Amino acid sequence: MPSVPARGFTLVEVMVALAVVAIALPALLFTLYQQADGIEYLRDRSQAQMIAANKLSEVRLSSRARSSLLQGSESGFSEFAGRDWFWRVASEATEVPQFFRIEVSVGLGDDPEAQPLQTLVAFMSADLAQDTDPPEQGAGDTGEPTDGGESDSGSDEDTQQDGASGA
Repeated sequence: MPSVPARGFTLVEVMVALAVVAIALPALLFTLYQQADGIEYLRDRSQAQMIAANKLSEVRLSSRARSSLLQGSESGFSEFAGRDWFWRVASEATEVPQFFRIEVSVGLGDDPEAQPLQTLVAFMSADLAQDTDPPEQGAGDTGEPTDGGESDSGSDEDTQQDGASGA
């Protein structure tokens, strides 16, 4: 009777395979955890950006309504997406007269001294008395001539037409 070679893996091969899996699996789980943590951080930054943009819009609207810019700083808490957010709005003068730098910082939690997730900077003029209504569109605003239809380009066309009719 001829002997049939044994099929299967040896104990050494099985132990090497288990060692590879034991090393690779934790590394894979660590990478997945980092990815999930990064996504959470990006979500928080995006929400902080929205809050900062909303606060800047509030500053612009309230400054227009009061006819004066925010002087100094103010801070507070807002609830957004089921979480508490700390915000701080600071205004400071620039080297340009009547021009101010507005900085909005937004962070998570109760600690105002913590590093903000998002900081938004804008510049605003202190001259809030300017007219916000758009000017009415008149004949002079459309670029069309207002002096009876004659313009430099119209006289050139007349010259070309006269030359064409004379031929």
